[in-house]
Amino acid sequence: MANKLNDEILNAALIGFEKQKADLSARIAELKQMLGGGAKEAAAKAAAPARKRRRLSAAGRKAISDAAKRRWELKRAAAEKPQRAAKKA
Repeated sequence: MANKLNDEILNAALIGFEKQKADLSARIAELKQMLGGGAKEAAAKAAAPARKRRRLSAAGRKAISDAAKRRWELKRAAAEKPQRAAKKA
């Protein structure tokens, strides 16, 4: 019962805050239009530059490559063991 009451209170608070947020956004848009920069600024923010891609050093690429090769070696060795045992029998 107490948990349900808490959930209802939290949901009501969330709805109230979402409404306040929408009202404030509308007021901010009105003020920006009054200042004359409404649509231009919104378009500029929407076209924000993409994040720069991180570069991997040659040493980092080599470490990843070596680790992958080791994993494949172990996998191939594990796959060959049962076949060798079957050939001996």
